[in-house]
Amino acid sequence: MGEQKVEKAHGKKRKKNFGALDSNGTIENGTSDEQKTAISREKPRAFDEFDSSDEEDLRNTIGNIPVEWYDEEEHIGYDKEGNKIGKAKKSGEIDTFLEKMEDPDYWKKVFDRQTGQNVTLTQEQIDKIHAFAVGKYPSIGYNPYQPFVDFYTSEATIHPIDNRPASKSQFVPSKDEMKIVSRMVHAIKMGWLKPKEKKEKPKVYDLWGEEDDSNKTKSELARIRMHMPAPKLTLPTHAESYNPPEEYLLTEEEKKEWEEQDPEERRANFVPHKFEAMRKIPQYEKFVRERFERCLDLYLAPRQRRLKLNIENPEQLLPDLPNPNDLRPFPTTLAFYMRGHLGQVRSISVEPEKGELVASGGQDGTVRIWMLDSGRCIKTLDFGAPILSVAFCPTPNKTLLAVSYEGKRVALVNTETGDKLLNSQTTQFIDELPLNVEEGIPQVKWQKQKDRIVLEMNADVRKVVWHRRGDYLATVGILDHASSVIIHQLSKAKSQCPFSKKKGLVQSVAFHPTQPQFFVALSRHVRVYDLAKCQLIKKCLANSSHLSVMIADNQGDNLFVGGLDRRFSWIDLQLSNRPWKSLRHHGSAIRGIAYHKKYPLLATVSDDGSALVYYARIHTDSFRDNELVPVKRLRGHTKVGDLSMLDTAWHPTQPWLLTAGADGTIGLWSY
Repeated sequence: MGEQKVEKAHGKKRKKNFGALDSNGTIENGTSDEQKTAISREKPRAFDEFDSSDEEDLRNTIGNIPVEWYDEEEHIGYDKEGNKIGKAKKSGEIDTFLEKMEDPDYWKKVFDRQTGQNVTLTQEQIDKIHAFAVGKYPSIGYNPYQPFVDFYTSEATIHPIDNRPASKSQFVPSKDEMKIVSRMVHAIKMGWLKPKEKKEKPKVYDLWGEEDDSNKTKSELARIRMHMPAPKLTLPTHAESYNPPEEYLLTEEEKKEWEEQDPEERRANFVPHKFEAMRKIPQYEKFVRERFERCLDLYLAPRQRRLKLNIENPEQLLPDLPNPNDLRPFPTTLAFYMRGHLGQVRSISVEPEKGELVASGGQDGTVRIWMLDSGRCIKTLDFGAPILSVAFCPTPNKTLLAVSYEGKRVALVNTETGDKLLNSQTTQFIDELPLNVEEGIPQVKWQKQKDRIVLEMNADVRKVVWHRRGDYLATVGILDHASSVIIHQLSKAKSQCPFSKKKGLVQSVAFHPTQPQFFVALSRHVRVYDLAKCQLIKKCLANSSHLSVMIADNQGDNLFVGGLDRRFSWIDLQLSNRPWKSLRHHGSAIRGIAYHKKYPLLATVSDDGSALVYYARIHTDSFRDNELVPVKRLRGHTKVGDLSMLDTAWHPTQPWLLTAGADGTIGLWSY
């Protein structure tokens, strides 16, 4: 009856043995004395769950002490009376499974170690746990960005927050500070106090740091990253041994062939030798040369790596060239050959005004005059020595031809072909030359032999060049000395040497068409001289290892040079002292260059047996670039030894090209 009263009083269902306990674990009033005695003598008891979660009763009265202290005990604490409070009995796995299947709120329950029972979480507590899991604020509806009152604004205002006027003490310097400053000034004057020296911090480079893109100059960091080591020397081979095997030694024929080859074409720059012992090895002759070339390799080695572009279609990099059919007329077909020379045809020249006659000089010692329209030889002049160069006088009122031939001589000959009136004027001009005047230089002697004027030189002349007025003639000698270039004046029968010192091995010369300037081509560069002031104007680099020919255009503002290294260069004198274009279309040495007087056509001939025709347009407008387009390659001469085409010339009025070959023929190419 006592237990039923207690249940009614509390409105809860309790187990039989613990129905008389109050919320603090003590025996409630209304319980009989026998029941009190029985309850107090019983063993520690466990709690049961409440049917309703409205009331929360803290059954553990152990205080704020760690629960772990009672892990090994059978009870969980003591009540007010000092009786042990037993731990909740663990239910079995079957009971847990049935409770999990029957109770829909089982997933909300957690075990509370302090109370020793399962507690059902509220919906608010579950929402907080979910917020913790996803990294949100635990309080639902919390706003971390509360409205902020900006007391200090960045905008300029009329009145400050504190508008009090400044005190007088702020404008009066402090006496203590004045004493300190006066002491410092006295110490500086006496030299006791000196400023601290700024120590330069060592430069530290962050190899993994990011480089500033706004800095367009090459930084030190980029230099370190793009460093390239110096090229290494190749290891010696068996042929470089002092006792090489027999198969590496050269025979007499191979040695002769090796000596005749150019240094660039040789497989090895030395001849293998065999010695019996190392003590018999002589001093290496090319030691200094090889050390010098090694220094050049280190000096000219690239200092940084260049990134290669990944281009899918390499043809996109090629320039858009015009259609060759739009650049006509230019020679495309071999019209006929002019045969008659025995051996090489070394030089040809076309009559300057009408182009009816062609003069050619060959190795057989003859100069032949040809009719260009029919290809018939109308006159032959025998000089008894191989001809080196021929050139027609550019003035149309003279039929004068300059011929240089072996024997250190240059002859001025009247061709006596064409108009009879011009022939008579040329003969009269030769007869009236003042040959007895003792002026000029001793290296040249003017003599008259029959119907010609002969100039005896100090060396063989490889090239004869006329001035546009026809009164001056320049010759280039083969030997390397100061008097290799000589300028002759016909009207006074006088010669002069423009250079007093040796400038180098001169390959070719040319007169400026309109100004008193003189172009001299050496092995690697071209010098431009002013004949009136007798001084050097400009020195141009030809971008070639060994020049062979040079000509100027009709206005004298451009130079076309060719070299034995197969390189052709176009030098624009108004643009720079370096080549504007440098091409390497030939497979062998370039022997001749010619520029047309009427059409924008340029031709180069080479020992590879071909003549290359270019469309070369020179614009007078400085804002437009010149045009250079290869349009045709002509082949028609057979190769004799290592030589093929030796000279070329254009017709003065027609787009016809003449080529002189080592096979003894002269080819005429027409369109």
